[in-house]
Amino acid sequence: MSVPGGGLAADEDRPAQVSPRAAEVSQLFREHNRALVLFLASRLKDIQAAREVAQEAYVRVLQLEAPGAVSFLRSYLFKTAANLAIDRLRRQQSRARLESADDFENFLDEATPERTVIAREELAFLGMLIAELPLKYQEAFRRHRVDDESFDYIARRMGLKERMVRRYVTHALLYLRLRREGVTAPEAWRHIHS
Repeated sequence: MSVPGGGLAADEDRPAQVSPRAAEVSQLFREHNRALVLFLASRLKDIQAAREVAQEAYVRVLQLEAPGAVSFLRSYLFKTAANLAIDRLRRQQSRARLESADDFENFLDEATPERTVIAREELAFLGMLIAELPLKYQEAFRRHRVDDESFDYIARRMGLKERMVRRYVTHALLYLRLRREGVTAPEAWRHIHS
C-alpha cells in the first residue's frame, strides 16, 4: 500500500524499533543475567529476592542517560545490583530489629502476676545453684556474666591466668545447666571433671 509521498505503510506485524540503550541492556541480560542472579543469591540467600534485585538493577541501567560500552554497563549493572542487595539486607535487618523490639514490648506489656512469680522463683533457684559453686567459680561467673567484665580484667583482679578464669566460667555455666536439668550436685561435678 502506498502512502502519500511515495513510501510504504508501516507493517503492523513488524516490531517497533528498539532503542540502542534497550538493545545494549538486552545483550547484557542475555550474556550476564544468570551470573548476576547467582551473584545476588549468594549475598541475599534467596533466589527470588535475587531475581527481583536483578530486575531492579536492569531498570536502573535502562535509566542511564549516558550511553556506554557493554563492558561498562556490565560493571555498572553488577555494582548497582550489589548496592541494591545491601540496601535490601539493611531493610530486612531493620525490620527484624523492630519486630523483636515489638515482641519484647508485648512481652513486657503482658507481664502478669503469674509471670512475675515464675520469674522470681527462677531467679531464687538460680541464686541457690550459684551458691553451690566454689567461691572462685562464683566470683568469676558473677564478674563475667553479671558485671560484664572481660576475662583478662577478671584474671588480673583475681590474680589468676585468663585461661583459668575462662575455665571457671565455663564450668559454672555447665554446672548450672546440669542442675537446672535435674542432675544432682555430686553428679554434675563428676560430669564436669570427667
